[in-house]
Amino acid sequence: MSKRELENFKGCLLGGAIGDALGWPIEFLGIDEIKDKFGENGIEDLVLGAFGKAEITDDTQMTLFTAEGLLRNKVRENLEEESEADIDFTTIMHNAYLRWLSTQERLPKIKDKILHNSWLVQVWSLSKLRAPGSTCLSALREEEIGTIDQPINSSKGCGGVMRVAPVGLLYGMEEAFDIGCKCAALTHGHPSGYLSAGFFSALISQIVSGEDLKEAVLKCLSLLKKYPNSEECVEKIQLALELVDSNELSNEAIREIGEGWIAEEAISIAVYCALRFQNDYKKAIIAAVNHNGDSDSTGAITGNILGAYLGVFGIPNDYIENIELFEQISEMAEDLYIGYEESDKWRNKYPGK
Repeated sequence: MSKRELENFKGCLLGGAIGDALGWPIEFLGIDEIKDKFGENGIEDLVLGAFGKAEITDDTQMTLFTAEGLLRNKVRENLEEESEADIDFTTIMHNAYLRWLSTQERLPKIKDKILHNSWLVQVWSLSKLRAPGSTCLSALREEEIGTIDQPINSSKGCGGVMRVAPVGLLYGMEEAFDIGCKCAALTHGHPSGYLSAGFFSALISQIVSGEDLKEAVLKCLSLLKKYPNSEECVEKIQLALELVDSNELSNEAIREIGEGWIAEEAISIAVYCALRFQNDYKKAIIAAVNHNGDSDSTGAITGNILGAYLGVFGIPNDYIENIELFEQISEMAEDLYIGYEESDKWRNKYPGK
């Protein structure tokens, strides 16, 4: 696979959005309810919403705001000597997530300049409530900013991991791991909550750099093992690897891993599905969403991984053509591919704050 191709950046973000949208209609259904509604194979096709497109959820919304925050930080890094603003990476990313929060509810205490100076905030459909995670909402309402050293809570829900794929598109493996952890720790204070995000970010980085998928998983797993309190994540990812090599049916294997509501289960289900069906995007996300758990998040993470691996041309056209916000997601992927541009237009689009 070619290294760092635009088609892989687009595949990552669009693939995640499609997995998110496929799982959204069944997020709160059990597998028996899913089969009763969609047939023995479960949901296989995108359900189109009121405007003729399959709806994305908070998973994709927050992924886009993660990307925006990262691109603003790139501007800050390039303007650091010129800037007098006392702002750091953590604050920039927190501001990005506050802008997402502002699309979900009114935030009268947040400065308008931080809140509204964003092209994403102007995208009307990003303001739709799509079952946003309670931990993300409650953490971002707090005055304190969560960090690894000063956690704001003890949550390890999957809301920290499902949004950090853009980190791996911008940074090398080790840096991506560190930054992914920092992004997740803003809202999820349990080590498994942010280490899963670090692993996921590093995995995306390895994939778009041209690494074989299984080798990428193994390298990132070795990196994960170096971090304190990583035992839960390591155990689940190792289980996923064992199940890929077993003769167990995919639905039974996913049941053994868990339901995906917590971070280490969500990333492990995605690793299992991506490796089990690594040359077939459709089979992978169908497996990733049809279970008793957090279908949209496991679908989104699986879609990010295989979309990055196979590229946008490895995703079925009927999925691509029917996904909400196709243009905006593609635009963000293109901007992540560029990374930074020395121009007033770029700085206006991504102010370094």
